[in-house]
Amino acid sequence: MGIALQYFAAISSALGAFCAGNALGWTANLQKKIINHDYGFEVSELQFSIIGSMLNFGAACVCILMGFSINLIGRRGTMLLILIPFIVGWVLLVTAADLSMLLIGRALLGIASGGCCVAMPVYIGEIADKKIRGKLSSFFQLFITSGIMFVYTLGANLSSHMTSAICGLFPLLFGFCIFFCPESPTYYIMKGKNEEAVHALKKFRGRTTDLKKEINELINEEEHRQSHHIGKALKRISSRKAMMISFGLMFFQQLSGINAVIFYTTTIFSDAKFELKPENATIIIGVIQMLATFIATLTVDKIGRKFLLVLSDLLMALCTLILGIFYGIKDRSDDETVVSYGYVPLLAVCIFISAFSFGSGTVSWIMIGELFSSDVKGIASSMAGTLNWTLAFIVTVTYPSIRDIIETKGKSLTEIQKRLNK
Repeated sequence: MGIALQYFAAISSALGAFCAGNALGWTANLQKKIINHDYGFEVSELQFSIIGSMLNFGAACVCILMGFSINLIGRRGTMLLILIPFIVGWVLLVTAADLSMLLIGRALLGIASGGCCVAMPVYIGEIADKKIRGKLSSFFQLFITSGIMFVYTLGANLSSHMTSAICGLFPLLFGFCIFFCPESPTYYIMKGKNEEAVHALKKFRGRTTDLKKEINELINEEEHRQSHHIGKALKRISSRKAMMISFGLMFFQQLSGINAVIFYTTTIFSDAKFELKPENATIIIGVIQMLATFIATLTVDKIGRKFLLVLSDLLMALCTLILGIFYGIKDRSDDETVVSYGYVPLLAVCIFISAFSFGSGTVSWIMIGELFSSDVKGIASSMAGTLNWTLAFIVTVTYPSIRDIIETKGKSLTEIQKRLNK
């Protein structure tokens, strides 16, 4: 077993990230279909923006609870638990007869996705050998981007019902694979099950490996955890620094606007009057996102986390500036001028997505699984996840309104009111 089992466990848990990616990208190519009565009932643009943001709302509400869950029933146990909201959420989206079913379904998918973001980075970080931990941890973001690309393709070619039905099959595959994965040795040590911890570690490291040093480190860390109250543990200098770093990573990751880009990719290209069908441009974005994340899996242990983060943030800032300038010119120009430069937003978004995927999107979650000691990992990582999804909710729910901000310069108050009433 050994390394092969580590890869199997990392890929199995990352299937949950694939399911989360399906949920994240679901809105992009289905927006027009749903607004045009694909479900058989009316959905306004405002209502659709709420449907999209309910995923983030559900995730934000559950992250803290999942932090306790991974310590109570285990990392593997928590991943099996989130199968319930995943499956029920997709069933509701397949059978939705009114707006409330869509909202509840999206919220349940958010709960499941939030659970993924807490349990999986912790699980992979604990079972992986330090030499390949960065690579295995990057599977989380790789599978999220693969899930997004997959649902982009489905949404461009199938109805909302069929897209949701196909997405609903993957949680079953995720649960089947996780069922055969061992629990984290760290969790067994936390529960005083040292023999089970040794047995699990032998599976992950290989039976010929000397495990005494690693087991003793886990035992010593757990003894240290039990001797300190969680409140005191969180006040340690190392814990405070880790929380500052992780909160900063989550803050800048989400306020880069990534979820607005993912949720409303089709709208962005429609507004730019790009000649390629927005649905096809969205698929191109998904492929680029997946390839950039794959590159990160190959380089993160060689180049290092910090360099990828800095490069990623610089490129995203540049692309955001270019997009802002383009749309500023668009609002002041005729359609022919906009069409002639329609490639600009596609190029900027492609680079933006690539930069996010190989840097901020991948490295941030890797570091969440690495920064905290085991005694605070559950609560601290869930707090970081809560911040991440809360910011994502704010960005996605406010983006449509911000996008529709009007120019008031040179217009009478009556003209402004007429524009606002449209």
